[in-house]
Amino acid sequence: MKQFNNVTMKSGFTLMEAIVAIFVITTGIVGVLSLVTQTISSATFSKDKLIAAYLAQEGIEIVRNIRDTNWLEGETYVNSWDEGLTGNCLGDVDNCETSSGCIVDYNHSYGPSMEDPNLPVYTGQYLNIDAAGFYSYSGGTQSKFQRKIVTESGGTDILRICTLVQWQEKGKPYSVPAQENLYNWK
Repeated sequence: MKQFNNVTMKSGFTLMEAIVAIFVITTGIVGVLSLVTQTISSATFSKDKLIAAYLAQEGIEIVRNIRDTNWLEGETYVNSWDEGLTGNCLGDVDNCETSSGCIVDYNHSYGPSMEDPNLPVYTGQYLNIDAAGFYSYSGGTQSKFQRKIVTESGGTDILRICTLVQWQEKGKPYSVPAQENLYNWK
């Protein structure tokens, strides 16, 4: 110990050094926690966007399946290749968000043998998810996703399709569109 004018000086942290050390440690911990929270939020959003993209593509695949079924049943029934796809689904593909449309899933029966082969009208229905992880409009638990199909005639042998999947996360709306042209190539 050093003595100066009968005062003993001890080595160690002063109050100011302790406050600065606590501030630096707290800033580091808050920064790390903030980064972890942001990473988790980004991962959730990325997962939802990926699911929405798959649901949008699935909508196009279901419409393609209906077209192909129309071709196959066309030999038995007198129906066109776009039967059921032009009724309730018609709208402006370029303005898919504001156009009316229809809903479609693999669990619903469509075809010329039905009294009204048109797809059901889209009125903001949510897709449900079942225990196996499949999305449909029947059965299961309601998901956060809505899917709308809009079709537009691009000529006698072209059908333009837009599928729009929408959801909300923390009050903010998100959407994923997908567009494709189907042709009467048969």
